[in-house]
Amino acid sequence: MGDGDMVDPDDLNNEELAGSASRSASESAAAADAADATGQNDVPERAGEFDEIDTLSALDFEVPEVVAADLVDESGAEVDFSDIDVAAVLAERDEYKSIAQRVQAEFENFRKQANIRAQSDADRATGRLAEAFLPVLDAAEAAFLRHPDEVGPLLNQMLAELKKQGLESLDLDGQPFDPEVAEAVAHDPIDGGVPIVAEVLRSGYQWKGKTLRAAMVKTKD
Repeated sequence: MGDGDMVDPDDLNNEELAGSASRSASESAAAADAADATGQNDVPERAGEFDEIDTLSALDFEVPEVVAADLVDESGAEVDFSDIDVAAVLAERDEYKSIAQRVQAEFENFRKQANIRAQSDADRATGRLAEAFLPVLDAAEAAFLRHPDEVGPLLNQMLAELKKQGLESLDLDGQPFDPEVAEAVAHDPIDGGVPIVAEVLRSGYQWKGKTLRAAMVKTKD
């Protein structure tokens, strides 16, 4: 085509379309080569993988019977307990209840006995202390016989404080003789009858209702 020739618009459009088609074909071929290089064209293999996943999803897994029995029916349907031995369950409950009551009773008895033993041990300990204090009372009584005005208030105060703790002096003068609380070391015979305490030679004491030391007395009968 010379310089002076006219260009046909249709020919120009055809050439552009042909070039564009050629470029598209080249680009498609390049894209296909790239896909082959990266492994994106293995569609059949990946399709097989999806088929395996669908197959696994379609499997029907059975729930173990133990778990299935524990499932609660959300619809609110009544659960069948006909296979439970109610009599055996109640008997087992009563047995456990009886064991619990027996253990509780044994514990209560143990606690009471422990309290009694503890109190008894405390009484014996304080009783020994009071018994060790008796010679002091004997000395105070002997001093009272010589100096009643001076020693009397002190002796009375000592006896009052000891009485608060459980110590009591036995008042046996003129009372019938009782060998549980008194020891006869002298005797004045009379015309017979019940022995009577004629004189207290050494005072006797009780500690919380029990004889701590028997009195030494002279009797007459």
